[in-house]
Amino acid sequence: MSLSHRAGYVVGVLITLLALSHDCQARVHSHGQFVRIKGTRFVLHRSYFVFNGFKSCWMMHVAADPSERYKVSKTFREAAAAGLSVCRTWAFSDGGDRALQISPSVYDERVFQALDFVISKASRHGIRLILSFVNNYKDFGGRPQYVEWARNAGVNVNGEDDFYTNPTVKKYYKNHVKKVITRMNTITRIAYKDDPTIMAWELMNEPRCQADYSGRMVNGWVQEMASFVKSLDKKHLLEIGMEGFYGDSMPKKKVNNPASYNQVGTDFITNNLIKEIDFTTIHAYPDIWLSGQNDSAQMDFMKRWMHSHSIDSNKILKKPLVLAEFGKSNKDSGHSLGERDQYLRKVYESMNKFEQTGGGIGGSLVWLFMAKGMDSYGDGYGIILSQHASTRGVISGQSHKMTTLSRMLLRGKHGIKVGFLKAWRHLNSCSPF
Repeated sequence: MSLSHRAGYVVGVLITLLALSHDCQARVHSHGQFVRIKGTRFVLHRSYFVFNGFKSCWMMHVAADPSERYKVSKTFREAAAAGLSVCRTWAFSDGGDRALQISPSVYDERVFQALDFVISKASRHGIRLILSFVNNYKDFGGRPQYVEWARNAGVNVNGEDDFYTNPTVKKYYKNHVKKVITRMNTITRIAYKDDPTIMAWELMNEPRCQADYSGRMVNGWVQEMASFVKSLDKKHLLEIGMEGFYGDSMPKKKVNNPASYNQVGTDFITNNLIKEIDFTTIHAYPDIWLSGQNDSAQMDFMKRWMHSHSIDSNKILKKPLVLAEFGKSNKDSGHSLGERDQYLRKVYESMNKFEQTGGGIGGSLVWLFMAKGMDSYGDGYGIILSQHASTRGVISGQSHKMTTLSRMLLRGKHGIKVGFLKAWRHLNSCSPF
């Protein structure tokens, strides 16, 4: 190793140690402030906030049974130990088993207290939450349940896409949003709208629309609902919940979409240009979207997908970007734990390299964290950190790098960015993760 490389490596190690020390201290009092936006970056405690996180949609549903709440606690505890600082989960369960909303505006207080528990435990472990208001799919109720409620009430609805336009259905949704945002947590005694543990609200998980492929119908709904959320709560950030498919506003960009996903009724550019939307999101499942292609082709797509959205979020939308869902299924042919670890490692490496070229992704959320004994919730993407040591090592390594990058970006803001980004390159090239 040359002298210059050795010096860069030492600087990188020192920065990492300082960052980890700062991170351990910050977790004790991290929830006194809200996460904010500055340009294309998240900001927390006057520092840039770049995070590694996870998605666990099941938390409220499981916590509704007090005897199973230890699974929520254990997942947060293991995630915090791995340096993860953000979790995306559901603030809805519409009809069906352990429903939060039994029928329009009728709630099960027992389930609401389960959500109170989830938020209180996240706060205790220094983890911030992105809470989603509704699902696009029938899982946990979603759009289909809202439309069915309206139909049962005698409202003339044609199909699930009436969710975006029917006044009655939109009123149901707004009532739920208001109920959640204004909820007083029975454990912390803090209203949700005043709780910094919540990083952001999400309008819907993966909105799609078959009635209008142009994206204009969804765009109108996003504008209306985003304005409504901000009228209730100006403290928290807001995002849509999009997968990232390009639409008709910039047709040339549709080449970046998976071949069979050019008509899903959303438009990454126009939907995210709405001023009330604070940051953009993408999801990525090349093992599903490109199921007939080999691992190399799927990874190449993943890199292009992240890179194109990173550039567009920075240059066109001028908002931070979050990779809000990604993973690799153990149901894939020839799957092994080593292959998943390698996939996660390559995704993280690609994200980190974007920082060296002025791009950048504000954070990532791997799907799906679970606790032991939750096989019924698994869909092939489940990760149990206590059982998968090698995966835990890959994820912990990325967490440490994100903490280090946050410190570098702070110092860069004060005029020594070039030197620290050189150290960032050394840190990535020498990292054992």
